[in-house]
Amino acid sequence: MMNVTGTNFTTQSPNDDMVKMVNYTTTRIVDKPVVKKVEGMNILGIVVFSIFFGCTLSRMGPAGKPLSAFFECMHIATMKIVTLIIWYSPVGIVFLIAVKLIEMEDMGKVFTQLGYYMLTVLLGLGLHGFIVLPLVYFVGTRKNPFIFCYNMLRALLTAWGTASSSSTLPVTMECLEEKNKIDIRVAKFVTPIGATINMDGTALYEAVASIFIAQYLGISLNFGEVIIISLTSTAAAIGAAGIPSAGLVTMAIVLTAVGLPVDEVTLIIPIDWFLDRFRTAINVLGDAYGAGLVAHLSQEDLAELDRQAVKGIDINDVEINVNGGKFQEKNGGLDNPSFTKM
Repeated sequence: MMNVTGTNFTTQSPNDDMVKMVNYTTTRIVDKPVVKKVEGMNILGIVVFSIFFGCTLSRMGPAGKPLSAFFECMHIATMKIVTLIIWYSPVGIVFLIAVKLIEMEDMGKVFTQLGYYMLTVLLGLGLHGFIVLPLVYFVGTRKNPFIFCYNMLRALLTAWGTASSSSTLPVTMECLEEKNKIDIRVAKFVTPIGATINMDGTALYEAVASIFIAQYLGISLNFGEVIIISLTSTAAAIGAAGIPSAGLVTMAIVLTAVGLPVDEVTLIIPIDWFLDRFRTAINVLGDAYGAGLVAHLSQEDLAELDRQAVKGIDINDVEINVNGGKFQEKNGGLDNPSFTKM
């Protein structure tokens, strides 16, 4: 735990410095590894520790509930503060963008790079939402994924308009139940969980944004740092709230994990409101495909539960609602029923 806070976090990586080792017979050039200190916290270590800590709390049962309730309350309070900040953020964003515009030497080049960045994000979201997710759904269910996607169109449009997967949740469950005929028990169980932790569109967006910021600053990322960005983006997306522009809040975790300056996130703020709508739609689509896959795999279990429920009904204690009244069969059988007007 010593490398979690402060400047105790150090990394070791080879640089381009070379050491020339000379003796009387040969000359060799070898790499010189340099240990460099990175200012700040070990974000990746905190994320990994938090995951294990949360899993341990969930396994503790009643003993862990007080601390779980504390963190849940802390999360809700933090999200309310973030929501309040987002409402007033346009005023501050105007000045942040103005500073960036003044510092730009070639504004046309920057706008061109932002255009390529937007195209990359949209292309990645499109590949994930309309190739990867449908392929996984087809392999798991052997059903047409595009008909399933078409039936979710109203939920996707709602997600695009609100930029909030939590606000879209009722429409998502309605489309799953009425259009795709998903068991309501599965829809009510899977979609709230998906709206909380299944942020695949946000994870993809944060990874691309971090790599773009590094390239804009002229920082070369090695393979290990790209892997760290991928893992941290996934973990940060799980913790992102289902509110508009929540990905910008968690992106600070990703940037800090690889030593990139957090203040450079202002470069992509002007276009985040637009990209946020597309990644939210992909998040909702991922939740829907997940619910469809779970429903297909749970068919036998759900049918067994239905059979057990039918067997558990006592034939001598049946109530049926009839035209606003209640028809009740008593122990005397059908020869002596009673009808009560409600």
